[in-house]
Order: sequence, then C-alpha cells, then structure tokens
Amino acid sequence: MNRRPLSDEQWSVIEPLLRTDRSKGGRPPKDSRPVVDAILWVHRTGAPWRDIPAGFGPWQSIYTRFWRWSKAGIWQGVLAAVSGSRDAENYQIDSTVVRAHQDAAGAKKRRR
Repeated sequence: MNRRPLSDEQWSVIEPLLRTDRSKGGRPPKDSRPVVDAILWVHRTGAPWRDIPAGFGPWQSIYTRFWRWSKAGIWQGVLAAVSGSRDAENYQIDSTVVRAHQDAAGAKKRRR
C-alpha cells in the first residue's frame, strides 16, 4: 500500500515501543511498520481483519501481531507516548441528543 497513515516523525516515536521478544528464537519478525499501517487501516475503516488488502500481507499475521501486542500491553505504552504530544490537528464535538418519549417521564407504575 502506498499511503502511510503515520509520518516518519510519528513512526520514530512509536517504533522503539514495539519491542519484539527475541529470547524464544525462531524466525526474526518482519518489519513492524507495514503491520502498524494495516492495523490502523482496520481501525480507520472498521473492516474485518479478513478484508485487509493483500498489499499489507496476510491478515492472520497482522492480527496475530496485534493480539500479541495487546496482550503484552504495548498499545497502552504507544497511546501514552502519543497522547503526550497533541498537535491540535483534529477536534471532535459530539452533539448527540437523546430524547425520551413523553410517556417515559418517570410516572409511577401500576401494580397488578
């Protein structure tokens, strides 16, 4: 995929937090940036994991890495690091109004 959701500056903050456990041996992990790009794509679009475009790689590998990072608490560290540097790029205001029906005003219920 060509479009990068993170700038190089943002990636330089996140990359050190995405540690990998090398003590178990095995195959060395692939680069984390395409995985993070795919995870952000899923969360931005709301699509199921199976619908990740092929350009990101196999969806099973991406989901497995996401799950392992979630279990290890890595996403909480990333959120803490990123939330400290607000750039005032986006603000959202929720103007949702919830209205109840006029009959739901709290009248006493009849006993049977």
